[in-house]
Amino acid sequence: MGRIAVQFVLPIVLPTVLYLLWLAAERRRIERVGVGDKPHWQDTPWIWLVALGVLFAGLISVASAVFGGAEVKGTYVPPRVIDGNIVPGHVEPAAPKR
Repeated sequence: MGRIAVQFVLPIVLPTVLYLLWLAAERRRIERVGVGDKPHWQDTPWIWLVALGVLFAGLISVASAVFGGAEVKGTYVPPRVIDGNIVPGHVEPAAPKR
């Protein structure tokens, strides 16, 4: 669950959260200074925020596929049926190098 949150949910939500934080800070700044029009949340560029979130999630997915994972030391043996029983797939350790 944690990997899904970090890899997909967080990148998709992050641009919107950052934008809403900026929006709140900008509204406070304008109230304090008293100059300018307050931005409204109804004017939020939702399509751009969602597009950025999906782009971030895609980049993180590609990066984790390219740079992540552990090196497999051994030979993968796929699942098979022996005497009517299913033997699950597994990795057989590699023979030691001499």
